Amino acid sequence: MKQEGMQPNNVTFVLLLNACASLAALEQGKQLHSEIIKRGFQSDVIVGRTLVDMYAKCGCTEDARGLFDNMTERDVVSWTAMIAGYAQNGLGKEALALYEKMKQAGVQPNSVTFVLLLKACASLAALEQGKQLHSEIIKKGFLSDVVVGSTLVDMYAKCGCTEDARELFDNMSERNVVSWNAMIAGYAQNGLGKDALALFEQMQREGMKPDEVTYISVLSACAHSGLVDQGRYVFDSMCKNHGVTPTKEHYACMVDLLGRAGCLADAELFMNKMPIQPNSVVWMTLLGAARNHGHVEIGRRAFDRVVKLEPKNASPYVLLSNIYAAAGKTDELAKIRNEMKEAGVKKMPGCSWIEVDNQLHAFVVGDATHPQSKEIQAELDRLVGLMKKAGYKPNLSFVLDDVEDEEENALCGHSEKQAIAFGLINTPFGTPIRIKKNLRVCGDCHNATKIISKIVGRDISVMDATRYHHFKDGFCSCGDYW
Repeated sequence: MKQEGMQPNNVTFVLLLNACASLAALEQGKQLHSEIIKRGFQSDVIVGRTLVDMYAKCGCTEDARGLFDNMTERDVVSWTAMIAGYAQNGLGKEALALYEKMKQAGVQPNSVTFVLLLKACASLAALEQGKQLHSEIIKKGFLSDVVVGSTLVDMYAKCGCTEDARELFDNMSERNVVSWNAMIAGYAQNGLGKDALALFEQMQREGMKPDEVTYISVLSACAHSGLVDQGRYVFDSMCKNHGVTPTKEHYACMVDLLGRAGCLADAELFMNKMPIQPNSVVWMTLLGAARNHGHVEIGRRAFDRVVKLEPKNASPYVLLSNIYAAAGKTDELAKIRNEMKEAGVKKMPGCSWIEVDNQLHAFVVGDATHPQSKEIQAELDRLVGLMKKAGYKPNLSFVLDDVEDEEENALCGHSEKQAIAFGLINTPFGTPIRIKKNLRVCGDCHNATKIISKIVGRDISVMDATRYHHFKDGFCSCGDYW
């Protein structure tokens, strides 16, 4: 177009920026930005918000925010684009904070704004802020919107409130496959496999056709609840009776189903018979199962496959280290940790969030920057003393789950323990504590939280990267099956 001397207009640039956003083509997006400035289109509202969207979708949220703050005119689409940028890059807290500024500016949200904000609440397990959004949605008349309604169901389920989610679902004036999937996935994430299966059967009775996502949720529900026979039946019927071709995600669910149940040989055999080559996710699933059941040989084989496919992924090193530590193989443990250092692989630190008085507080292992860090440490010391009296013994095979510190007290600094301590000293007795963690909860923290729930008489819910754990009176809803 340029070679033929045709001059671009604002629509041209909007389309090109959208193309860059869809490809995450940051450098080409920057070149277009320069041309936009030269040709005087940066003040165009539509071009400006599309630039914001492009930078955000390329992961450059600071650049996007800088552009957003300098826009001379901002409408609801501009604000929503920036909120989307935060939400899509895992910055839910920033998305919610920007919405407060949006309201202060007198800009009215639309249905897309609410969907993005609800997703941000779900990612953070920010239940109270989600409830406030629910109230606003009712006031502004968006509750009948099927997308908003489905996202509300998803938010409540991901905050551990499956009963509230189900009540909303049952009262929806219109439901599509996304609505059904949200509720089934909610049951799956909360370890309610039988409820998920019952809803799946109801879905079919009411004439709603399941899609690929539905089957992923149902198989996941079976995996997290130990429903092996039911999971096998669902997988077979998906292929034979419903004409859904299994994807790598479905195969990963089946490996997870078999692996969690301790059928590691069956899981490995299933992988060998797959018509498609197992990807790193499938191998990681098998490695996780080997860690859960202490199977060194299968764990090592799965580790080798994952590292070949994803050489910079720290997770396989962590899982294999856990296997060796639990098996008492100190020489192999030292070797794998040296391999990790030599490969230059660094593990993402564990981070946990807790919402208190509509404020989100984040904790990272070893971080003492929180204003109440001294009080938190004192509470942790108190809890550890009580836990040890109740029979708690730290499991040192999990120290690498958050840090590479070999000392026993490193486990006390795991992010979810810090969040629990903060919640205990900042909420009234009897108040449930809800925590969100970016990684899978480690075995030591899982055991410790069971004991803490009994000692302090509190219900504690932890949403990790895989599912919800509801702790009460010394027990977890997962039945130690996760």
